[in-house]
Amino acid sequence: MADEPNPDDLEIADELIAERRAEAPGETPEDMTAWQRPITAVIDVINYRAGQAIALLMVPLIVVVVFEVFSRNSFALFQNAGLEDLARSLGLGPTLWVYDTSRMIAGVLFMAAAGYGLMRGVHIRADFLYRFWSNKTQATVDATLYLLFFMPSMIFFTIVAAQFWWLAYSTGETMAVDSAWGPLLWPARTAMPVGGFLLMLQGIPEVFRAFHKMGKERERWFVRFLPIYLIGLIWLVLAIFAPDIVPGGAWFTEAMSARPNLDKPTIGLIMLGAMLFVIFIGFPISFTLIFLAFVFGIWGANFKLTTLLMTLNTNSTMLNDQLMAVPLFVLMGIVMEAAGLMERLFASIQMIMARVRGALFIAVLIVSTIFAAATGIVGASVTLLGIMAGATMSRSGYDVKLAAGTITAGGTLGILIPPSIMLIVMGPVLEVSTLDLFRGAFIPGALLASLYLIYTLGRCWLNPSLGPILAEEDQPETSKFYGAEVALICLGVLTVCRVFGLGMGGAFGGLVPFGGLIVLVITLAVAYAAYRKLSVLRIVLPIAVLFHVYMIFANLGDDGGLPIWSIILAAFMILLAVLARPIYGTDADESFYFSDLWDEFFAGLMPPTILISFALGSILFGFATPAEAAAMGAFGAILLSVGYRKFSIPSFFDSLIKALEITVLIMFLVAASNFFGAEFSALGTPKMMTELLLGLDISPFMVLLMIMALIFLLGWPLEWVPIVLIVVPILLPTIEVLSLHGLERYDMMVWFGILVAVNLQTAWLSPPVALSAYFLKGVVPNWDLKDIYLGMMQFMLVQLFGLILLLMFPQLVLWLPRVMGG
Repeated sequence: MADEPNPDDLEIADELIAERRAEAPGETPEDMTAWQRPITAVIDVINYRAGQAIALLMVPLIVVVVFEVFSRNSFALFQNAGLEDLARSLGLGPTLWVYDTSRMIAGVLFMAAAGYGLMRGVHIRADFLYRFWSNKTQATVDATLYLLFFMPSMIFFTIVAAQFWWLAYSTGETMAVDSAWGPLLWPARTAMPVGGFLLMLQGIPEVFRAFHKMGKERERWFVRFLPIYLIGLIWLVLAIFAPDIVPGGAWFTEAMSARPNLDKPTIGLIMLGAMLFVIFIGFPISFTLIFLAFVFGIWGANFKLTTLLMTLNTNSTMLNDQLMAVPLFVLMGIVMEAAGLMERLFASIQMIMARVRGALFIAVLIVSTIFAAATGIVGASVTLLGIMAGATMSRSGYDVKLAAGTITAGGTLGILIPPSIMLIVMGPVLEVSTLDLFRGAFIPGALLASLYLIYTLGRCWLNPSLGPILAEEDQPETSKFYGAEVALICLGVLTVCRVFGLGMGGAFGGLVPFGGLIVLVITLAVAYAAYRKLSVLRIVLPIAVLFHVYMIFANLGDDGGLPIWSIILAAFMILLAVLARPIYGTDADESFYFSDLWDEFFAGLMPPTILISFALGSILFGFATPAEAAAMGAFGAILLSVGYRKFSIPSFFDSLIKALEITVLIMFLVAASNFFGAEFSALGTPKMMTELLLGLDISPFMVLLMIMALIFLLGWPLEWVPIVLIVVPILLPTIEVLSLHGLERYDMMVWFGILVAVNLQTAWLSPPVALSAYFLKGVVPNWDLKDIYLGMMQFMLVQLFGLILLLMFPQLVLWLPRVMGG
């Protein structure tokens, strides 16, 4: 039998970082050419140390944002209590400096660490074709593209970024356009030339590694060519930036200024074809986009406009306040995963549902929904769920196909359920608020999780052998009134959640200072007393039921009618009250008690749930920006790690490094794709493609279906990152002019963004390229890959049903943003 995998050996983001380098920084193969080894080792160590130093910037980033949130909200509480003067004397209140400081720190994180990302092998590539080539062919292609694409583009980037930095430094440029504080820009812009230089420097070891990989015979041909290449590269750089001092410089300047015979949209089509060709060859996507944007930008427009677009788009990406949430949410998920909270929660839910058919399916879907809100990374969810549930499902006689489908489908919820990293990145692309995307994703996420649950339990009801009740020895010890236990726990959790929601909405703010917090604490104290003492429980139960009845009728409409959700909730409350009635019998005095498994359940459920609720609730209710909520979530995850005695300086530093790697991967591609997209749009090709599509004799809805089909197919070989950052911007002009369901432009973009997210989530479940299958196979090796595929395809059909519902009923997406946005 195969050995069980060690969770410590598995990476949280393997679906993104597919080529992470295994050897230690500075370590080189012994058979590498002698003169190349020390150069490779020294440059590797330089970028490694730079990455370690830059990763530490996440700590002050969290500190300053948490300080801002605490200071601003404390001031508001004191102000509501009539203690504004006291708050000012304590130095509380909104700040001017935190917003700009945090943006600059976040920008430096990904830009200055780009060289570290290349050294660690985390820049994403589409290796759909690349992976099938021999090592010699891969190395030859890598070396050629590094020399022709990477080195020139990074030299251009570094020089132009240095000029851009000098302009800011010499003129004393400030952030006066979008900042009340108006700090100097040059300190943050230093990261652009420094990051570009470190990235260019790291290209040298990458070329040497390709030389080593291709074999000595082919390497000799490349080495012989190097002097000619270096002379040509130096001439090219001088001809562009100092044409007066190099032979042929004037001719080259004139050639760059010459206008092509082709019209600009046609040049854009060639640019698009070249991009797809080079990306599918397997070269890292970010560098491909930068080089092609340079070449085709100069060809279709001019050098000055091209460099201006490059610097402006890189600078805007660095200072984007929405994208600042990316490293913080990633860190929050990594720290929570390292604390081991999900394993504890899964074990407790498994025991609670032990007497129910399909109990492990329920546990997987509940934990995956919570974990999706914590990480937003598919590989982490599928891997962890496979480790926790795979062996237990096999031992309990669960159907392998349905089990594999449940784990992989539950794991993909991380793409959609807020706070999703993909939605954070998608917001600026669609030019809509990330907050509205989060709100729009909430109901579809719950809908899909519910569809998964209905499907699995329905299959188990029709065929009990698919998910049998756990064996007697695996069931926990409970009281004779286990049904009453479950009903009372459900009622208690619903009561606390409702009080929490009322407090977040300001319902208790007028009672006393800090009214919402005080009422919540009192509710928790009463609930704990009822949990521990039957006599208190008998008093509290009718009060809780009456509270819910009052709240239901408080939602009467103007016509005196009850909303449908209130009627459903009222029926559920009646059912819970009936199930809890046995606690008033004489037998209950001796036989009723809450089982020990509930202590384990709350220990696993409450900390992550409270953390996610506060982070996500503050976003959805508009009390904090996504970046602020992400910082609070990361800070809370660190406190949880300390509370569970899982925190240590080395492990926390390792979490910082992992978060930095994922941040570099995503954010550098954001900057590169913004540059590429700006050049592509300047050529007018998207407008031409839109006119072509709309000129076809098909309905707008059919155009949308064609776009969805294209995204679905691209979701097989490509990650969500290039699809969201490259493909979606190309399609946006077409989407903007479609008139569907009478939606305005903004609502259309929010709806389209959620459709794309659900579509890509569906592609994750589509064989034969679905990486979720390989993650699961890696941690449950005794499951056949064919069974995993068959299980995934079942849930792909469930997912497609959910996507069809969202296509037919846009209000499933738009209702919550409209209600919460007023």
